[in-house]
Amino acid sequence: MRYTARWAATLALTATAVCGPLTGTALAAPASLYAPSALVLTVGHGESAALATPARAVTLNCAPTASGTHPAARAACAELRAAGGDFDALGVPVDVMCTKEYDPVVVTVDGVWQGRRVAYERTFANECVKSSQGASLFTF
Repeated sequence: MRYTARWAATLALTATAVCGPLTGTALAAPASLYAPSALVLTVGHGESAALATPARAVTLNCAPTASGTHPAARAACAELRAAGGDFDALGVPVDVMCTKEYDPVVVTVDGVWQGRRVAYERTFANECVKSSQGASLFTF
């Protein structure tokens, strides 16, 4: 009888050790119902991100609500949603007179947009041209 009780206790402990971790994964719930949308935006002076001198950087989180250090987070997230995450389709050029001065400004976007990894880089001729694009995403 003593051996039967010891055998049952050993079997129960072994079953718990083997099957215990499996039950935890079956009960795990998703961390969020929204696909992650978290971006880091930078602006710098130079012809490319590799050669640019960084000037500013902001963060932008769009799910579940707009947040981050971007000064117009709500508007930037709304623009990105309307453009379907296409950074080239953002903004309508505003009718602004800019000088022909060549002082390149490069904007980069790195992170995740609706669960997909994104990396974007765009160079503008100068700060005025960048601001004339009419997109609040790049206005920081």
